[in-house]
Amino acid sequence: MSGKDKAQKWVAAGLAELGRSGIEGVRVEVLAQQMGVTKGGFYRQFKDRGALLKTMLDRWVEGRLNAIREQMELKGETPAARLHSVIHLFTQQVNTQGIAIELAVRHWARSNKSAAGAVEQVDAARLKLVAPLYRSLGFSPAKADARALLFYSFLFGQSLLLFSTPPARRKTLLQACAAVLIPGDD
Repeated sequence: MSGKDKAQKWVAAGLAELGRSGIEGVRVEVLAQQMGVTKGGFYRQFKDRGALLKTMLDRWVEGRLNAIREQMELKGETPAARLHSVIHLFTQQVNTQGIAIELAVRHWARSNKSAAGAVEQVDAARLKLVAPLYRSLGFSPAKADARALLFYSFLFGQSLLLFSTPPARRKTLLQACAAVLIPGDD
């Protein structure tokens, strides 16, 4: 296994632990024990915990930006169809680990400038994807920006609020919300 692969395993373990127990839980000893390796293996890959945390943030941003690029490639005939495609992408399967990591990074961002910068970068890219679709539907720039914010608030909120909702009820609620979020869809 290459050094890069070993480093990526540490990063993946760090992100998983971040989602489980927050930034305070991302400790070299804990990760080494989970991975069944010594702390020495960590220091062959990273200078210190700070270097791991920076790499974790970089990987989180890269993963989110790649997901946004995929969303931008979704082809719909109309802006409304594109919005539906993004809703479908976010709601077809609940990624509990992904949501946990998202929430943990956002909590971390409250007390860390690097994490705050990462969150701002990802949020800006997400809103940049959706706001033009609302402008294409005839909304002013200010209203399109507000709708884009509501759109993403819905996408993340539904994964938290509808977590244990029975599938049929969840589907009905998601369709009703989409009808509110996407004009001309009711």
